[in-house]
Amino acid sequence: MKTVAYIVVFLICAVALGQNDQLFKQGNALYNDGDYTAALEKYKTVLESGEHSAALYFNMANAHYKLNNVAPSIYYFEKALLLKPNDKDIKNNLAFAKNMTVDAIDTLPEVGFSKLIKTLTNKMSFDNWAKLAVALVIVFVLLFIAYDYTYSTQKKRLAFLGSSVSLLLAFVSVLLAFHKYDIEKKNQPAIVFAQETKIKSEPNLRSNEAFVLHEGTKVQVLEAVNDWKKIKLSDGKTGWVMSEDIKVLKDF
Repeated sequence: MKTVAYIVVFLICAVALGQNDQLFKQGNALYNDGDYTAALEKYKTVLESGEHSAALYFNMANAHYKLNNVAPSIYYFEKALLLKPNDKDIKNNLAFAKNMTVDAIDTLPEVGFSKLIKTLTNKMSFDNWAKLAVALVIVFVLLFIAYDYTYSTQKKRLAFLGSSVSLLLAFVSVLLAFHKYDIEKKNQPAIVFAQETKIKSEPNLRSNEAFVLHEGTKVQVLEAVNDWKKIKLSDGKTGWVMSEDIKVLKDF
């Protein structure tokens, strides 16, 4: 019975994937014909089925860009970039989309040791740092065994030095892996969808207005209280915005 159930599930998934592929191709055809609204309907149907891919988000973003929908175009380019962070086409098109935004927000430069650590940490993903740490531990064990079984003084020194360096690098890799995990956990980007939203100094409508943001601006969500989210801009400014005025990028 379990085998039959697995086969049924497999067939259902295969049919769904086939339908999504067909809808995606139909959307592309409509996009090429200049019917961007109809293309978006096809893409949305694929998205609502639970499929998420950089290609789908990229095409949705392009369609919204053609329709001058500022916030949605940036939102979907950013989501595509989350799935393919090194894709040049996504980065280029995102840069064009950002030119439509109103808010000009500076970025606080990072300097010194913190910049060095962040740059090094972002060289690899959490998984890759963890894999590197495991590989270095294996190298350490092999070199330690070689040190124990080698009688040559010179080879012992080389094995000891190599095992020590491997262990040190493994320890650094573990630290960088956890640092990367911490960065990714705290990284909660969102895009402003309201045409204009007043950012408050506290999470209530009676509080003072801190500043104003417009659609398409990217923010970092720090915390949430009821229907409010505390946000931070790239220039360091913080404030509270109504949850309905922004969309969090990592919600898939």
